[in-house]
Amino acid sequence: MTSTCVKMIHSLYKQGAEGSPCNPVKFKGQDFKQLKETLLREGKKFEDETFPANIDSLGKIEDLTAEELKEVKWCRPNELNPNPSFVVDGVSRFDFKQGSVGNCWFLSSIGALTKRRSLMVQVVLPDQSFKDNYAGIFHFRFWRFGKWVEVVIDDLLPTLHEQLVSVYSRSGAEFWAPLLEKAYAKVCGSYGDMIAGLPPEALKDFSGGVHMNYNLSKPPSDLWDVMIRATQCETMMGCATFDGEKGEEYSKKFGLVAGHAFTVTGVKQVESQGKKVNLVRIWNPWGEKEWTGGWSDQSTLWSTVSKEVREECLKVRDDGEFWMTLEDFCTYFEGLDICCDSPNFVDDDAVCQWNCSLKEGRWESGKSAGGGDYETEGFWTNPQYHLTVKNIKGGNNILLSLLQKPDEEYRSKVTYYYIGFTIYKVPSGTPKGRLSPSDVQDAPPPKASVFEETREKIEMHSLEAGEYLIIPSTCDPGKTASFIITIYSKAETEIE
Repeated sequence: MTSTCVKMIHSLYKQGAEGSPCNPVKFKGQDFKQLKETLLREGKKFEDETFPANIDSLGKIEDLTAEELKEVKWCRPNELNPNPSFVVDGVSRFDFKQGSVGNCWFLSSIGALTKRRSLMVQVVLPDQSFKDNYAGIFHFRFWRFGKWVEVVIDDLLPTLHEQLVSVYSRSGAEFWAPLLEKAYAKVCGSYGDMIAGLPPEALKDFSGGVHMNYNLSKPPSDLWDVMIRATQCETMMGCATFDGEKGEEYSKKFGLVAGHAFTVTGVKQVESQGKKVNLVRIWNPWGEKEWTGGWSDQSTLWSTVSKEVREECLKVRDDGEFWMTLEDFCTYFEGLDICCDSPNFVDDDAVCQWNCSLKEGRWESGKSAGGGDYETEGFWTNPQYHLTVKNIKGGNNILLSLLQKPDEEYRSKVTYYYIGFTIYKVPSGTPKGRLSPSDVQDAPPPKASVFEETREKIEMHSLEAGEYLIIPSTCDPGKTASFIITIYSKAETEIE
């Protein structure tokens, strides 16, 4: 199933096209191969002028005082360890711990990425080393708004008192995670620009895949089945705890860090005292601070399962990973995010091959940003997409994604608007091209979104065969922004 998923997301790109997995866009125009060849020929170590080792690249980090920021020194790994390695015995979520930068959303996503080997080698490129042909230059790849992008960095890392300021290796000798974080900080504008966020953002940037969010206060009745399928599809799963008073209450009672991002690393059904119990395994990117309730490392409930299950599941160590029941998961965690190359995990039709089409668009104030009120004349200036649904598959057969593409270079300054879709069933015989209100006056009432202030809006629909008009828009008119619209379909479809 995994190879089918990867094949689907890669099929978005023409072979060798710029932005495809095999020909990524060169971020800031930097060509890794050419730069490294020049450095080796001249016997130099790379110093990245586009992301220099200074306070601007570090940005504002709340956990460091102004004086500490001035004391930050940028060091290469061989200045921190006499025998540094890029990767030691493969990559794992247990390789690293979070540092002073408040980017648990990003690090929990790295934890999820380590469980997806096919994606891991796409993001964290292999054959990088501090030994053979070392020139202080490394490269990583991210999916950014419809295209794969290659990011080149030097290996100067911010330190304070000879300790890495941000993510650091548990062993002190392995540096793939700090370097991956630096590459993403460069994309965001600075390390400080990575502070605060939600796991779906990084999960999307690691894969370009489908993201679904589940409100655990109102979980779907088949949530366990969804998580089982998600595990079988080798998806990436993240979750988050409550903030505020509720989060603090649960933190004091059960040790869960409030307002914090975690990784879902496994699910398993066990038999305990004659009953089936659904367990969820969760990892804290801090590498410590675990759940202390039922089925935690010290829980007596582990004595109620077989020795084989105990040996397989129970690892009593302070590594940030723990088990809890699905019921407790839905009570003490706020949301679950699942990201995969394909929507196969969303229902029980695991053999279905989804089709995928991606288009870029833009709302321009005064020209094509008509807002979300379809009863106004301005609404019809919004971009329009015609969808033809042919062979029908039962149930939800269309998944729509609307992803905002900010013009702002620095992540912390980005503003996301309230966005959504309006979908019309177009009467047969309607002429091709841009449509006006008169063209759909005899059509059924449109399906209109509940607009959300979000980076990406996801909707599932069940559409019968026919012609449809899809109009993505901001809620308020006059908002200028670029976007990516992606349509996944079980049914045979065409989009213009």
